[in-house]
Amino acid sequence: MTEAVTRAHRDEWARVVSALTRRFGDLDLAEEAAAEAFATAVERWPADGVPPNPGAWLTTTAQRKAVDRLRREAKRDDKHREALVVHEPQPVGAVDDDRLRLVFTCCHPALAVQARVALTLRLVCGLTVPEIARAFLVAESAVGQRITRAKAKIKAARVPYRVPSAEDLPARVSGVLTVLFLVFNEGYLATGPGTGPVRPDLTAEAIRLTRLLHALLPHDGEVTGLLALMLLTEARRPARLAGGELVPLDEQDRGAWDHALIAEGHALVRERLAAGVAPGRYQVLAAINAVHTSARHMHDTDWSQVLALYDQLVRIDPSPVVALNRAVAVAELDGPEVALAVVDRLEPELAGYHAFHATRAELLRRLGRTAESRAAYDRAVELTGNTAEIAHLVRRRDQPA
Repeated sequence: MTEAVTRAHRDEWARVVSALTRRFGDLDLAEEAAAEAFATAVERWPADGVPPNPGAWLTTTAQRKAVDRLRREAKRDDKHREALVVHEPQPVGAVDDDRLRLVFTCCHPALAVQARVALTLRLVCGLTVPEIARAFLVAESAVGQRITRAKAKIKAARVPYRVPSAEDLPARVSGVLTVLFLVFNEGYLATGPGTGPVRPDLTAEAIRLTRLLHALLPHDGEVTGLLALMLLTEARRPARLAGGELVPLDEQDRGAWDHALIAEGHALVRERLAAGVAPGRYQVLAAINAVHTSARHMHDTDWSQVLALYDQLVRIDPSPVVALNRAVAVAELDGPEVALAVVDRLEPELAGYHAFHATRAELLRRLGRTAESRAAYDRAVELTGNTAEIAHLVRRRDQPA
């Protein structure tokens, strides 16, 4: 019987660890849970007999062990955090909110930026590995590796769990802003299975934390810019869904927008303009949204100003996603053919991004290239996890040109 377990260990170990790593995004957890499962097999199989499918038995048992371990760790971490909050003295100017404090704590400068953001999104904000992967436009395995490496770095370097002081905040604020931005985005257009197409709980929490951060760092332009961006985006939420379908900006009922949030967002944008300081990424994004929310109708949009702001943003953040969004403004000013040439050049980097194919499909549709447009819509649908967005893409695909 022990030989049977040994044989299963040799044949199934790698497969079980791989399956658990894909699910939980943590190689260390996967290996520990697999080891516990095989230890259980050594104990039980001699008495119960080898199951009909040893590999499935081992995988299921290992998954249960992993879930149990995560639950134990979550309870222990919660108690540890509560103890720190109660017993550790708070320096002047430190973060008072528990959640925001944890975000700052996890965004430790000893970790690489992408690793600290991934770790914080997973452990503090509760996003799943697939959701984080979609936010970064990378493979789930890459996110799992980042989280594993971050944990290993914390352990090896003995990075302390310490509530950040006021002096710590500037070195960590960039990572914190990225975390809050990505949490808001996941709420604005949810990608996880089993969730609604929009998650107001996430957008509300992201805005709450960003308001607190703005009160803490009122003169940080990027903090102000991110808050303005969130408010102007959230203001459109009442008009973004209709009959279970996502409603794009050009079709939204602008009378349904939250004009109090728009006024607050515009005031923050004007505040940053008056500062006379070169804006950062979030400030430019907020300014773009201010232009959109200033127009009473879609045809009133000042597209030349939008394009000028995107040109400024490209210099700050020359990412393919920014270039894709800029192409939408190009289409409005120079026509869909010019914009399509820009979009097509982005395919090597954005082939797995649903918005790339959706944008391309719409440009092809406007050019009357129906068959190519339908194929692009089909690809966008395949890559989209949001049910409301799928409904919109299918409707657009099937509409007469």
